[in-house]
Amino acid sequence: MSRRDFFRLGLPSVGLLSYQASIAATTSKPTAPFSNPSLSSPSRPVASAEKIFPVMLGIDVLAAGGFAAIKGKRLGLLTHPAGVNRAGVSTIDILRAAPGSKLVCLFAAEHGLYGIERDGAILPDIVDRRTGLRVYSLHGVNSKPTKAQLHTIDALVIDLQDIGVRSYTFNVVMRYAMDSCFLHGVEVILLDRPNPLGGLKVDGPTLDHARELASGVGAFRIPYVHGLTMGELARMAAQAPGVLDIPEAARAKGKLTVIPMRGWRRNLRWSETGLRFVPTSPRIPDFASVMGYAMVGLGCLHTGFTHGVGASYPFRGLHYSGIPIDRLEKDLTALRLPGLRFRKVSAANSSGKPAVGIFVEVVDWDDWNPTELNFHLMRLACRYAPPNPFAKFTEAKTLSFNKHVGSLAWWAALRRDGVKVDVEGFHREWAAKAKIYQAQTRRYWLYS
Repeated sequence: MSRRDFFRLGLPSVGLLSYQASIAATTSKPTAPFSNPSLSSPSRPVASAEKIFPVMLGIDVLAAGGFAAIKGKRLGLLTHPAGVNRAGVSTIDILRAAPGSKLVCLFAAEHGLYGIERDGAILPDIVDRRTGLRVYSLHGVNSKPTKAQLHTIDALVIDLQDIGVRSYTFNVVMRYAMDSCFLHGVEVILLDRPNPLGGLKVDGPTLDHARELASGVGAFRIPYVHGLTMGELARMAAQAPGVLDIPEAARAKGKLTVIPMRGWRRNLRWSETGLRFVPTSPRIPDFASVMGYAMVGLGCLHTGFTHGVGASYPFRGLHYSGIPIDRLEKDLTALRLPGLRFRKVSAANSSGKPAVGIFVEVVDWDDWNPTELNFHLMRLACRYAPPNPFAKFTEAKTLSFNKHVGSLAWWAALRRDGVKVDVEGFHREWAAKAKIYQAQTRRYWLYS
């Protein structure tokens, strides 16, 4: 892959606000990190209480700096329930009380302002009963803020917790919001948050340059597990030509201010940040499901595999209708995938009856390749539903599959070769491209 396949040089100017520990809202004792070994079980030990590094989030740093970046401005805020400071206080409430600025309106992404709406639901504009503020839906009639919606504000503050995976829609809505703000002369102020998977894991196919694959589940040409924070993605969008879907002249005039975190490092997993995980969507309730989304989200897309065991283990439990659980466990174990182990688990279903599945356990974080299992599941699906279920996909299902996976080359090989598709060869190719991508995107890093 050549250098021009990724992004050109260039960094926007980003001011780092100084840390002031006197702000009460940001000096509360951090909540306990996620540390359920039955769900994550990585061999690299979860940090002890003495080694956990309490992270100051972008909203904490903004407050510690006396809200300097928003002084004198009318604000819109794009956020969700995970948009809280490290003490768990909503960014909505913090900005409403911030001196010298005014929160005018709110913007909501997929799952709505309170994170309870189902996947893909088309959401209307509403008035928030709690605050009385107008909430503009960016998962409804409009996917981008309109000129009229932006007319009443000087800056759009974005505080969204992403999970480090390309198809998770919060990085997409952030980029779409940047499109509109830059086009209409509204500043973007992004409050940064950790990538739960850390900043060193990069894995899986890069979204093809094909225009037809750019969508609400893929707006950046990045690997499936991309290794960047939202702030770093925003820097890339602001500086690299062709990332934003606007004229270059508008991009050049656009104003982005990223408020970086304090205390976050690229090698930190969520469980080592000292932060409580707030569910980012109904089926991502914890860090375990974040890891699982990267591992099996694609492998359960139109393949016959489903995730979860009863109402438990979202994106961590697997089963395939008609395949005995012992056979599934044997077939998965035979893959000998680095960093993974498979075992049977049971849980109650919605009717209270027992359900059984195979739990995907990460036993070695350093050896683990986050996306690799997905593509083995696709190959297994060809064995379980011969001759090749992918050859029978409708046009709509094919487009959905490819928008999520992002690789037309993989699709062509999977549809042609079925059970003989060279998963290992594709994985080696993607790993090689990931190293180039990491070198190319290092210029956008905010953290070492």
